[in-house]
Amino acid sequence: MKIKVINRSAFDLPQYATEHAAGLDVRANLTEPLTIGSLQRTMVPTGLYVEIPEGYEIQVRPRSGLAAKHGITCLNTPGTIDPDYRGEIKVILANVSNDDFVLQPGERIAQLVVAQFVRIDWTPTDTLSETNRGAGGFGSTGVK
Repeated sequence: MKIKVINRSAFDLPQYATEHAAGLDVRANLTEPLTIGSLQRTMVPTGLYVEIPEGYEIQVRPRSGLAAKHGITCLNTPGTIDPDYRGEIKVILANVSNDDFVLQPGERIAQLVVAQFVRIDWTPTDTLSETNRGAGGFGSTGVK
């Protein structure tokens, strides 16, 4: 699949890190380091603008390395970039660690995953079909 992209950053386009990776690593479009304090959040620009085909979205997901090593994650995860959005892609990063984190220009900050979606029409009703699970949720299927 081809997706039109405008790259107004100083860095390369997002790339897959391995042959079978699902997500493209996107970089922080910064000109100088940015400190994200403990329990703070910030929107980080990428310098990227995209034209996503109808019926697809781009999901913004955290990078496991940043999360595991530094407590840096994406809020609103996965974030959705809709096919009719034409603004700059920005990533909401949060520092859930006890230490400040210094984000460097060009550092990989998130993954972008292209996914197909289906739009639905609601069918109002008064009843739903029965299942073994029923209304059990939030841990109801675990072993007792």
